[in-house]
Amino acid sequence: MAFTTCSSSATLPVSMRNAQENLGVPSEISSFVQPLGATINMDGTAIYQGVCAYFIAQVYGLTLTLPQILMIILTATLASVGTAGVPGAGMIMLSMVLQTVGLPLDGILLIAGVDRVFDMIRTCMNVTGDAAGAIVVAATEGELKTLPAGVNICGK
Repeated sequence: MAFTTCSSSATLPVSMRNAQENLGVPSEISSFVQPLGATINMDGTAIYQGVCAYFIAQVYGLTLTLPQILMIILTATLASVGTAGVPGAGMIMLSMVLQTVGLPLDGILLIAGVDRVFDMIRTCMNVTGDAAGAIVVAATEGELKTLPAGVNICGK
């Protein structure tokens, strides 16, 4: 679902149901952790923005200094927290990251053609991270349900 919709928010009901039924996360924890993660946990987007900024710098033959690299990390992290869970939002945030370090915005055109495929992968990373976060919270609270014998979480 996450792969095809490219939206953490659209995937949320399916993700929560799977965490509850297949991973043993109680609904109270899943209904708090996963929506929170869909809102602020955009790890895939942060990684994507950093890689794209570095790629664009390499294409234009620019060498990034240590302060520029640190600024990319900071801006990409903050931008990923504020990114909406909708398709294509990462591309808009990438323009902000590029402007912060003075990289040419024309570089976005190099990435725009393959952004949809990258968006699919980023969304899968984000949704998986949200489910993993729910499992960790449930386990630390001692609420993680054990699965019945013979149940395979891979769905086979």
